[in-house]
Amino acid sequence: MTQAEILAVTITKGEDKIAMGFLQKMILGFVGGAMISLGYLAYIRVIASVTELGSLANLIGAAVFPIGLIVIVLAGGELITGNMMAVSAALFARKISLKQLLHNWLVITIANFIGAMFVAYCFGHLVGLTSSAEYLHKTLAVAEAKTSATALQAFISGIGCNWFVGLAVWLAYGAKDAAGKILAIWFPVMTFVAIGFQHSVANMFVIPAAIFEGGSSWLAFINNVIPVYCGNVVGGAVFVSLIYFYGLKK
Repeated sequence: MTQAEILAVTITKGEDKIAMGFLQKMILGFVGGAMISLGYLAYIRVIASVTELGSLANLIGAAVFPIGLIVIVLAGGELITGNMMAVSAALFARKISLKQLLHNWLVITIANFIGAMFVAYCFGHLVGLTSSAEYLHKTLAVAEAKTSATALQAFISGIGCNWFVGLAVWLAYGAKDAAGKILAIWFPVMTFVAIGFQHSVANMFVIPAAIFEGGSSWLAFINNVIPVYCGNVVGGAVFVSLIYFYGLKK
């Protein structure tokens, strides 16, 4: 596909997301939040097992994280960070209203949060995948790294994250087969994780996972997620959707 064709597909995808019913949004949003969280759970389990490798451990962990977005795009799911890019494109093309965009973002954010909390509590806490001795330290360390950032740092980090996630979704829309979509998603997502940029939905998993083990607080969660979320909006809607809409529009 040409870049202009990808833009047209993205606009149509944005319209389709708006057209979904409330229940469909909630179900697919739950899936989206759960899949990103399971990808982050895999990241924690992997890096905790190879900590002796230093920075290479982070790269190995980053390589498994993209499975969440791959499942969302190929199997079905709604992720707010992807919608920040795709639905914005439909808004810039004047195919939807600002009210429709904000309603979509609100519903998908809530559904993503429920999915993330489900994984953090049920798989992380109850099953013990983040609370057992060898993984608890890494869970708490990752959460602490997120919450220790200042609001400005979290905001800017959120921009960098969703610049990559938005590009991953954008490139996946341009791929014509499953293999192409997987590769299109894998490398941008792996890169943002390896760098250490912050993803609001991933943080909805790892910080509550730490909270359930007594290693963080809901105030720290709120102080982190709000600026990261706002940064994600800028990264997806401005640095991907707006730039390409006006850069490619004829």
